[in-house]
Amino acid sequence: MEIKESLLRVENLKKYFPVKGGILGRKEIKQIKAIDGVSFDVQQGETFGIVGESGCGKSTTGRTILRLLEPTEGKIFFQGKNIAELNKSEMRKLRKDIQIIFQDPFASLNPRMKVREIIEEPLINFEVTDRSEREKRVLEVADQVGLTKAQLSRFPHAFSGGQRQRIGIARALISKPKLIIADEPVSALDVSIQSQVLNLMRDLQKEFGLTYIFISHDLSVVKHFCDRIGVMYLGKMVEIAGKNRLYEKPLHPYAEALLSALPSSHPLQKKQRIILSGDVPSPSNPPNGCTFHPRCFKCMDMCKTVNPTLQPVSDQHSVSCHLYHLGQEQSAAGELI
Repeated sequence: MEIKESLLRVENLKKYFPVKGGILGRKEIKQIKAIDGVSFDVQQGETFGIVGESGCGKSTTGRTILRLLEPTEGKIFFQGKNIAELNKSEMRKLRKDIQIIFQDPFASLNPRMKVREIIEEPLINFEVTDRSEREKRVLEVADQVGLTKAQLSRFPHAFSGGQRQRIGIARALISKPKLIIADEPVSALDVSIQSQVLNLMRDLQKEFGLTYIFISHDLSVVKHFCDRIGVMYLGKMVEIAGKNRLYEKPLHPYAEALLSALPSSHPLQKKQRIILSGDVPSPSNPPNGCTFHPRCFKCMDMCKTVNPTLQPVSDQHSVSCHLYHLGQEQSAAGELI
C-alpha cells in the first residue's frame, strides 16, 4: 500500500474512569483503565480497523479521539494539531471534520425528529444559516446514501435497520468530514444488509476521499473492509499490521487466538483452533507485567513482571510482545517455554 500523509496520530492515549466508594461514596477507591497507553496513526484515505473482544476499549478509543469522552492523558494529533488541548469552542468547530457513525441505528436517531431534520441538524450546529443551501445539501447527501426525497419526511421508526444506518451515515457525511469513526456500524444488521452498508461506505470513501477508523469485533468484516488493523486487549494496542500480513502471520499470541477462530476458506483445509483459558481480567485490576500473560499459551517468566511496549518488528508491523522484543523467532521462543 502506498504510504500517505498521516491524518491522525494518537500518542499514549489513556482514559480512566474513577470508581467511587467510602462512607459518603465520594472517595475515589480505584480506577477502571478503559484505555491504557494506546498509540497509532491513520493515514490520509485509508481505513484503519480496531478489533478485539468486547470490553477491550475499542469504542472508548473512538469516542475519546472525538472527545465525546475527555482523555485522562495522551495526545491526539489531527492534521498536526493536538486536539486534546483544544477548548470546547475550538473542539466544536473541529467536529465538522471528524464525525462518527454509531453502532445502534435504532438508538442513535431521535425518534421525534423527521429524517430531514436529523440529517440537517449538523449543518445548523455548524452555523450554515442559508436555509436553501441546507436543503440542497440534505437532498444531495440523501441521494448519495440511497434515500429518496419522500423518505425525508418520515420518522425513524418507519425504516428498517439498514435504512436507519444509511440515515446515520448521511448525518455523518453532511458536514463533509475528513475522518469518520465507524463504531460497529454493521453489527446490529443482518448479513445481507451488512454488505449493502459496507459497499455504500466504500463507494463514499472513493468518491469523497474519506478516511475511516472502523471499530468491529467481526474479523471477517474487518478483513474485507480495512487496510491496516490494530488489535486491542484490555485497553492496550498489542499488534498493528497491514491486513494481509496480520491474517497470514499474526505475531501476538492474542491475535493468533482471535484469528484461529475464523472459518477456513476451503472445506478441505483444517485449522487448529486456539482456545484461551480463563477470563479477561478486570480493567480496574489488571495483572502485572503483560496484561495477557494469565491467558497466554507462550508465557515466559518475564511476561509476568515486565510490561512490553508496542515496537516495530518489520516495515508496517508492530507488536507488543517480549518474544519479539528479545529478537527471538517464534519457534525458538516456543522451545524456551
